[in-house]
Amino acid sequence: MTQKIHTFLMFQKGEAEEAMTFYVSLFDDAKVTHLERFGPGEPGAEGTIKRATFTLAGQEYMCLDSPTPHGFDFTPSMSLFVGCDTEEELDRLYAALAEGGGELMPLGSYGFSTKFGWVNDRYGVSWQLNLD
Repeated sequence: MTQKIHTFLMFQKGEAEEAMTFYVSLFDDAKVTHLERFGPGEPGAEGTIKRATFTLAGQEYMCLDSPTPHGFDFTPSMSLFVGCDTEEELDRLYAALAEGGGELMPLGSYGFSTKFGWVNDRYGVSWQLNLD
């Protein structure tokens, strides 16, 4: 059996499905591939995400709604880096991901890229967007 490594996103406010659906709507070759919900009597709120797997541009991710509250959340020190083929794609993704979130580095030329931007989305997940 071959090992696999996935980025795993833990949501604490019952937003896993909403976030996953939002992300899948933004990227080509994106889909939900597995979805399990908490049922009656299980530790998580009934109907929330127990475990889900989804793909964005062919890359696989996992997520859940944590039934246990934690004293930490997402941090920009770990971000999803997206290489964009066109300026239009970069601008579209930046605008969608920044809406309701926060700008860490506005779109611009920073020497290492002709156009780059870094945002936290409305769920707290950090995204770096770069024009390849």
